[in-house]
Amino acid sequence: MSDEIGLPPLNGLRAFAAAGRHLSFRAAAEDLGVTQGAVAQQVRGLEEHLGLRLFLREPRGLAFTEEGRAYHAAVSRAFSQLSEATVALRSAPSRVTISVTPTFASKWLIPRLAEFTQAHPDIDLRITATERVSSFHADGIDLAVRQGRPPFGASLRADLLFSQEVIAVCSPNLVAQQDLPLDAAALARMTLLHDTHDLWPKFIETAYGEAEPPRGLRFNQTTLSLDAALAGQGIALASRFLIQRDLDGRRLVQPIDSALEGGLDFYLLTPRQGARDAPLRVRDWLLAVKSEEAISF
Repeated sequence: MSDEIGLPPLNGLRAFAAAGRHLSFRAAAEDLGVTQGAVAQQVRGLEEHLGLRLFLREPRGLAFTEEGRAYHAAVSRAFSQLSEATVALRSAPSRVTISVTPTFASKWLIPRLAEFTQAHPDIDLRITATERVSSFHADGIDLAVRQGRPPFGASLRADLLFSQEVIAVCSPNLVAQQDLPLDAAALARMTLLHDTHDLWPKFIETAYGEAEPPRGLRFNQTTLSLDAALAGQGIALASRFLIQRDLDGRRLVQPIDSALEGGLDFYLLTPRQGARDAPLRVRDWLLAVKSEEAISF
């Protein structure tokens, strides 16, 4: 049956294309896995739809009419384009968009992207770094990493990635002449690097039993305060898992033996319904890396 813009029946076009390749209804039937009579009937139906003859039926086989030859070239090109588009679609990487905070992106995810690409070369991972809450549907998000406390909503599956353990870190050069761990008096002489979480007052109270008025530089993102710490500008606070590689590589040291725990943990959020295979594979990879690193901590 024709569609609303007047295209001929697809079966008729397929039969015509095959018959034109071989100039034989019998050979076309073998290609299509149908009977010779079915091919002849579909071609006749196409000719009736178009109102003209496409083939001359001769004793030794088929011959194109002038119109049929030109039409066959166009139909063959159309089927070839459809075939090429289908092959390209099937071979294209599966696209997965993950929404993460800027600090998680720069300090944890990006350093591990080579490992992900090696494990899943068929997935095109798109990273959206933002502090705002993204909508899975409206923003086209497949996965999200957020810091908070469950529940996050009945429609979302929440997997714990990392518990919050906030520690103080700085460049080893900054405290090269200091006795470690720093006492309250030594810390008071240091520049403190603050971010929007504003955890220094609570950290100092936990570490020293007093609420020393914090001073120093302020940044609107944790990743900026950590960059300043790496540059030797002062002491920053961050979740341990974000800077574990810098600690292991001695690019950062922990000058205070204290930590804040039990705050806002990091969760991997996935829709409970309708999740595609590729996002689920990304989720499984993130959880597997988390498990491996938890063992090494």
